[in-house]
Amino acid sequence: MVFLKQRRYLLSKDERIKRKKKDNIMKNIKKYILRTFAILLFMGASFTVFSQPPPPPGGSSGGGGTNPGDELGGNAPIGGGLFILLGLGAVYGGRKLYQLRKEGLEE
Repeated sequence: MVFLKQRRYLLSKDERIKRKKKDNIMKNIKKYILRTFAILLFMGASFTVFSQPPPPPGGSSGGGGTNPGDELGGNAPIGGGLFILLGLGAVYGGRKLYQLRKEGLEE
């Protein structure tokens, strides 16, 4: 272990810079792999999780007629919110890519 620490000081400045860049690249690759794995894990888990089953057809047991809200799916407008969320995610991802490319050009 002591030999490895001493060997680090024997390297030239250029070699140390190259090694540091290589270490940074490896760290970024590890982060990318972990993030990808986490995303795939959560996406896979979302397919296995189910909500409560819908009510049986034929209306409620309390009698009475059909209400406008008794339709399958109810009146919840989730489509608009979903597209807003996807749009914001795309903007955030684009901004991060822009920042990464800008940092790459500065080096």
